[in-house]
Amino acid sequence: MGDLISLSSPLTLPCGVVLKNRLAKSAMSENMADKNHRPDLRLGRLYETWAGGGIGLLISGNVMCDGRALGEPNNVVVEKITQHLASLRAWAAKGTKEGTHFWMQINHPGRQIPNFLAKTPVAPSAVALRPPLDKAFNKPRALEHTEILEIITRFADTAEIAKQAGFTGVQIHGAHGYLVAQFLSPLSNQRSDQWGGSLENRMRFVIEIYGAIRARVGSDFPIGIKLNSADFQRGGFTEEESLRVIETLSKSGMDLIEISGGSYEAPVMMEGARKASTQSREAYFLDFAAKARAHCKAPLMVTGGFRTADGMKQALSSGNLDLIGLARSLALDPNFPKKLLSDERTTSQVKPLTTGMRWLDKLVPLEILWYTGQLHRMGRGKTPNPKASVTATVLRMVKDVGWQSLKRARG
Repeated sequence: MGDLISLSSPLTLPCGVVLKNRLAKSAMSENMADKNHRPDLRLGRLYETWAGGGIGLLISGNVMCDGRALGEPNNVVVEKITQHLASLRAWAAKGTKEGTHFWMQINHPGRQIPNFLAKTPVAPSAVALRPPLDKAFNKPRALEHTEILEIITRFADTAEIAKQAGFTGVQIHGAHGYLVAQFLSPLSNQRSDQWGGSLENRMRFVIEIYGAIRARVGSDFPIGIKLNSADFQRGGFTEEESLRVIETLSKSGMDLIEISGGSYEAPVMMEGARKASTQSREAYFLDFAAKARAHCKAPLMVTGGFRTADGMKQALSSGNLDLIGLARSLALDPNFPKKLLSDERTTSQVKPLTTGMRWLDKLVPLEILWYTGQLHRMGRGKTPNPKASVTATVLRMVKDVGWQSLKRARG
């Protein structure tokens, strides 16, 4: 059956919605909201550019459901039914051109809030990030039961507003060490009540979020999730646990499960986590996708490492995934999807980056800064510049978003 699927094949989701092809833009943090945390004109230009590039599905960067809990200074925040509705509608209209689906990624960072943004963040338990990240992120306090229920409601509020604004779906961010992932991991969730302990209790938070959103948006509106294959930390969220969560979410009616992995403490989502025997298969999480396919009927999306049309076609032909997730390739070439769909020899321009100064490469999240700089170029109406100076881009981003905001490895 997989042999009959091409990059241009439509994909019908469990809710009945059809994506026009098998290419999706995974979330990348744009850091482009205005001072009131509204999506501004730059975000509209950026997503209009991507929508015109042939992609089937666009997923936004982090949209926070609580203005008190920001992962970055310039996150978009949506937490009230009347908040930013006009600017959200304008953003959604840009991203849904040419039959493109545009989903809002909804997130709460939990303890992963830089210390200059929150004195005391909240988390499932009062567990700090491990050194040296504990110097950049304050130790959280444990959430009260009523606060957990409030956050679940906030996810649903934001999803309802997204639908009202014209977004064609939502994605729950359940990966990369943010709050949903914190509840799933026994390292960060050491509670002894109904929200912690057994996996059934630790997954209760995300199951309740999904149920609350579904009750608000109805059965025909797509809901997806980005989920870790594992934490890649000793004693953390394991592959076996992830497979059980995936199976549960699939049976509950989840429309799309994007597979990723890691956190700020173990950033494999940026660096990859592949055995030498699977290097030729490009993407980071293909082995896990094969395991997940045996546990779920929900469509699966794999992001991270795809570079060639041939590699993507081979992955689809395996039948172990349904959607190819792209990110940095689209920061360099917004028309990459059109090229993939028309030319089997197309290859991504993504390559390793360095300033030439090892101390600076280690000091800042270099690749994130450089690629974010490319997003900002498109937001200003310019084309990406694959030859842009790495050092100059880093210094420009320091000027644009502030030195303090660069002191973390965001995902």
